[in-house]
Amino acid sequence: MDTQLALTTDMKIVLGLVGLTMVLFLFQRVRADLVALVVLVMLGLTGLVQPEDLFNGFSSNAVISVIATMILGMGLDRTGALNRLAGWLLRRARGVEQRLLLLVSSIAGLNSSVMQNPAVMALYLPVISRLSSRTGISLSRLLLPVAVAIVMGGSLTMVGTSPLILLNDLLVAANANLPSGAATLEPLNMFAPMPIGLSLLAAGLLYFQFVGDRKLRGEGDSNVTPARTESYFSRTYGIEGEVHELTVTADSPLVGMTFGEAEALHNAPLLLALQTGNESRLAPPGDARIWVGSVLGAMGQRQQVADFAQNQFLRMNSRLRNFADLFNPSRAGISEAVIPPTSKFIGKTAADLQLRRQYGISLLAINRDKTVIRDDVRNTPLRAGDMLVLHSIWHDLGQASSKRDFVIVTDYPKGEQRPHKFRIAMTIFAVTMLIAVSGRVPTSIALMTGVAGMLVFGVLKMDEAYSAISWKTVFLMACLIPLGWAMDGSGAAAWVAGHTIERLPTGLPIWVIEFAVALLTAAFSMVISHVGATIVVVPLAINLALAAGGNPTAFALIVALSASNNFVTQSNPVMSMITGPGGYRPRELWKIGVPLSLVYTLIVVLVVNLMF
Repeated sequence: MDTQLALTTDMKIVLGLVGLTMVLFLFQRVRADLVALVVLVMLGLTGLVQPEDLFNGFSSNAVISVIATMILGMGLDRTGALNRLAGWLLRRARGVEQRLLLLVSSIAGLNSSVMQNPAVMALYLPVISRLSSRTGISLSRLLLPVAVAIVMGGSLTMVGTSPLILLNDLLVAANANLPSGAATLEPLNMFAPMPIGLSLLAAGLLYFQFVGDRKLRGEGDSNVTPARTESYFSRTYGIEGEVHELTVTADSPLVGMTFGEAEALHNAPLLLALQTGNESRLAPPGDARIWVGSVLGAMGQRQQVADFAQNQFLRMNSRLRNFADLFNPSRAGISEAVIPPTSKFIGKTAADLQLRRQYGISLLAINRDKTVIRDDVRNTPLRAGDMLVLHSIWHDLGQASSKRDFVIVTDYPKGEQRPHKFRIAMTIFAVTMLIAVSGRVPTSIALMTGVAGMLVFGVLKMDEAYSAISWKTVFLMACLIPLGWAMDGSGAAAWVAGHTIERLPTGLPIWVIEFAVALLTAAFSMVISHVGATIVVVPLAINLALAAGGNPTAFALIVALSASNNFVTQSNPVMSMITGPGGYRPRELWKIGVPLSLVYTLIVVLVVNLMF
């Protein structure tokens, strides 16, 4: 064996850290960002990454670009650009389902080329909900094709997905460890992957036009569109009836009880509001006290509310005298929201989060894997992908959702929209893209120019820009980047690549190795996320290409593209966001997603070989 490929202590430590990361990510007992932080600290303590370089991931072009695309996405959303888009799509589709599906998927795919995929999905959820409610097409028939288009459209540019944003930094870092005589790896320009992205997007659209459409037919057709309709919430969650006012008399056993104790009583209707004295509150905190003369806002079937009023000595009034303004549909109502994988709500209960006290939101039910949880819902720990049924004032809902801990699916009246800034926002965005395309400055500077423009011209406020950033994503990426450096710098990537090539049959075509690397990356992405898979596998792929006589840039690009090739598990943030709203079962996602992943891999390998 070549002595240069001997396994050293540093290599063992790096490979051990990679193995530890995969195990912790797989079992999800520890938060992904905490795992990344532990790995970062271990790299520093072991001296595998120099102290002066250890935290450079936080200032890398990749991380800055991710932050900028998140803020630019919110800027476009604040101008109501997507609301205009929904109206335009409806007019163009003219009520034809296939045409609507093709248009929505195409536009969403193109949008994802300049914005982070989860951000595009979050923006399109209410748009698709509106389209579904106006056309009668079930959400399950719209969400999956659009999600696939968003994932595939992200490969149109180098800023569409986190793996592609990371790629240039990893290519530049790899130059420091190339063998003598090897050509320097050059960063790819903004639109380098466009032929691949166009091929993938076209394949995704054709797949659902001719193949996936039949597989979707019958899935969730009984689903009704989430909208503010009594029929939907009645059919799906058993939430039905009108709102009634219940006045507490002196003989009522509720006197002195807390609001939380009252709603926990047997056969109690949904208690949504409380008036004590002159103060009326929707979603009052659970420890709010009920006194003689207090008025409760109760929702349920008339007979259920009447029985509760009789048993608890309450005076029932079906007309809203005290709560008419609070329950005005233009001001408040029921909505649905999905928990994304980056949410800090995961693992906590509504009681822990104090949803009513902190956010003014009542949690009515949880839809988890098509199972509706109504009993003791406030003490049920939340999971990624859960669909929450909420009741709130729309303004409070909008403020709470701005923190990105849940994504609203229901189309509701939003505040703080700035439609008068639409032209300014679009002009800034166009100039930003032109600067990025010119190649005169790094992409991160071009994108941050757009961010500065939106802030200076009032498209966004500074606090809104901060809230647009998913700090968990940023932290995960910044902490894992040094792991990729260590893989390369320690020689671990070269050692694995050399031993892999030794065990492969001689004369094996390069495209076969590329295909295997693509499938390996896709499998890794299901375990350690698309960011983790890119950081670990790119150095390995570059060394594999050098050992096999292939093109290192082509191998690295295949890895960055294949890291997003996951249409079956919730480790893909986009898929996790649609599973609840679309009511998809794991078996259904595998049935549709596996053939799609194979098509994705074939196209990536074929087009990359044509390009390089």
